[in-house]
Amino acid sequence: MKQDRWMSLLGLANRARKIISGEELVIKEVRSGRAKLVLLSKDASTNTHKKVTDKCKTFNVPVRFVEDRYALGHAIGKEARVVVALSDTGFADKLSEMLD
Repeated sequence: MKQDRWMSLLGLANRARKIISGEELVIKEVRSGRAKLVLLSKDASTNTHKKVTDKCKTFNVPVRFVEDRYALGHAIGKEARVVVALSDTGFADKLSEMLD
């Protein structure tokens, strides 16, 4: 049940155009200070995992982990997504709570 709640919230954030997906774009958002929260799938490659978490650590952006790339992709109406950034504080805070 909990999984469905974060997924529908992420879907809402997506429709509000408050998310960015894809490794390069997310890194850019983190660097620019626009990313408020990064969601990373637990099945991301070691390389991607390290790159994203290191970058987030450097720029003090919280990272939360979700089950897999399909859950993350499905939540935003895409096939599979490994990493997603939220650019809205409200959505970020709420999702952060749900995924703690």
